[in-house]
Amino acid sequence: MDQALNYNYKIVKQFAIATVVWGIIGMLVGVIIAAQLAWPALNLDIPWLTYGRLRPLHTNAVIFAFGICGLFATSYYVVQRTCQVRLFSDKLAAFTFWGWQAVILSAVVTLPLGLTRGKEYAELEWPISILIAVVWISYAIVFFGTLIKRKVKHIYVANWFFAGYILAVTILHVVNGASMPASLFKSYSVYSGVQDAMIQWWYGHNAVGFILTAGYLGMVYYFIPKQAERPVYSYRLSIVHFWALIFTYMWAGPHHLHYTALPDWTQSLGMVFSLILLAPSWGGMINGIMTLSGAWHKLRTDPILKFMIVSLSFYGIATFEGPMMSIKTVNALSHYTDWNVAHVHGGALGWVGFITMGSIYYLLPRMAGETKMWSTKLIDVHFWVATIGIVLYIAAMWIAGVMQGLMWRAVNPDGTLTYTFVESVKATYPYYVVRFGGGLLYLTGMCLMGYNTYMTLRNRATVTARIPALAAGHA
Repeated sequence: MDQALNYNYKIVKQFAIATVVWGIIGMLVGVIIAAQLAWPALNLDIPWLTYGRLRPLHTNAVIFAFGICGLFATSYYVVQRTCQVRLFSDKLAAFTFWGWQAVILSAVVTLPLGLTRGKEYAELEWPISILIAVVWISYAIVFFGTLIKRKVKHIYVANWFFAGYILAVTILHVVNGASMPASLFKSYSVYSGVQDAMIQWWYGHNAVGFILTAGYLGMVYYFIPKQAERPVYSYRLSIVHFWALIFTYMWAGPHHLHYTALPDWTQSLGMVFSLILLAPSWGGMINGIMTLSGAWHKLRTDPILKFMIVSLSFYGIATFEGPMMSIKTVNALSHYTDWNVAHVHGGALGWVGFITMGSIYYLLPRMAGETKMWSTKLIDVHFWVATIGIVLYIAAMWIAGVMQGLMWRAVNPDGTLTYTFVESVKATYPYYVVRFGGGLLYLTGMCLMGYNTYMTLRNRATVTARIPALAAGHA
């Protein structure tokens, strides 16, 4: 069969498998550092295993290894299926896979060694940062090249979100990554002081906005309708959702810098745009959930759909909580506490994790010529184990965060602090144990997914899917 008339499923399968593998590793590192917060001796007095070294490894592994591998897999699949053409360049697509794995492995080596730029989500030193840029530009060429040569006039909305995230991340990475090398393993930001902080959180919050939100909304608008076998509830709302989200998100970053040296008007601007952001976020959530209209009964028997719909529930929670925490009076209580940890992980584990897992569960069997995973029962167990884990995790951190904020602000009649900082740490201990338990459950679910993936794909060659003849230019 002429390869030119087939979809490139090999690259989709590679990234899908990488998503599962890195998911297990990233969650494992998260559980280890959660355990270290409860029992500090677990770093074994080894510098490479200390919390300060492993924490950036965890965030990079979950966002850039698990998360972005999932986005590579799904975007490559969706753009081919909706444009009805093969990827623009198989060789360039293959380069993005191996190049991205090289980036991740470089992070695995350098971060435990303490080689870091010290900027959250942008820790990797300048040679790796350049490699990221090269891989990302290659990704953009493959994605947009495929869009340009499409045989279908319409560009489906999922591709709008994927395209928006690819373009935005390019700009964010280049601007925030600008640095002056001092040696092979050390560089300094070209910005200084409060300007550096502002650029960093413009980048940091928009990494959340465009990688961890816009990219995964691309999954929502393709895989939920496919799994539910229902059309998108409102296509018009999906377009309004796209433009409102990408315009508003760019301005929300300063809410990370309340009560700092950043000018007050800038802080307020970030707060206002964060509050406005609630509208497009909930519009997208409602659009996704209402896509199940007429198909709600499927939730009883379809665990993949459970992952997808519950992910939207967590998206709604996180996108209500974020704007609320950006209000200065609320932020005065929540900032620097574990409430932030609860907020981030409600979004990361519940929204990003679940929509990625649901989409990968949809993709994997199709890469092997099947319509379902090896064990549907195991997917159901994964769902419930992970859901209980998330609830334990975020509930413990919500309580701990509010408690910390109140303890830190409590004063005696004479104006002295009621509690020492160490007393707040001691009071937090039981919640750290519960958080560890929740994380362990989530990791267990990820391991179940790994086993199910192996059993589904073992001894199975990648299936060949033929592009519709009419779209390929044949009668």
